[in-house]
Amino acid sequence: MAWHRELLIGFDLETTGTDPREARIVTAAVIEVKGGQVLGRREWLADPGVEIPADAVAVHGISNERAATEGHPADQVANAIADVLVTYWKTGVPVVAYNAAFDLSLLSAELRRHSLPSLRERLGGRAPAPVIDPYTIDRWADRYRRGKRNLEAVCAEYGVVLDAAHDACADALAAARLARAIAERHPKVAGLGPAELHLRQIDWYAEWAADFQAFLRRKGDTEAVVDGTWPVKEPADEPV
Repeated sequence: MAWHRELLIGFDLETTGTDPREARIVTAAVIEVKGGQVLGRREWLADPGVEIPADAVAVHGISNERAATEGHPADQVANAIADVLVTYWKTGVPVVAYNAAFDLSLLSAELRRHSLPSLRERLGGRAPAPVIDPYTIDRWADRYRRGKRNLEAVCAEYGVVLDAAHDACADALAAARLARAIAERHPKVAGLGPAELHLRQIDWYAEWAADFQAFLRRKGDTEAVVDGTWPVKEPADEPV
């Protein structure tokens, strides 16, 4: 059976900001999905240990007061999320995250911040895989489609219901369902196994980054650099 009809693990983080190397986890969700149906879920609320900026609160709705009183310590949350994801990767089950390079890089930074084992260390030295990123796949499969490529817009394009954008559970579920919908529309995507699809996405993301960097430089930002590493952007002093 094709990968998109098997078990998929939706994953999403809501955070304090948009820089994955500096932002902190506020909420997280990991959802088991098969055939579009939810089989199980895990949710976390963290006390990030720093102030949640007002613009981030406006996005995900988690106040500083709630995070401080109801949230678990950030190191415990990061460690628990990593343990759960690694359990799936060890058995070859794909983890699906929309714009995975953000969520997985942020999780990696949190683990490092708290002196916890990295994802790679937990996997015995191998990179986290397989990862399925509907953002990267859609951008390759329908390259010339006009319009936004955020989760809401791409869900609308593929007829996937997104009940509450920027809620970790809703976004994780939508990502898993979106991966399935993209594969149903694009047989070339459906025909790849999870391991091969993971490798293809590394190339597709790098190609996109190179093209976008060239575009920015043509527009006058001659020193623009777009990091083409996917799915985990490690700190500069740590091997990828």
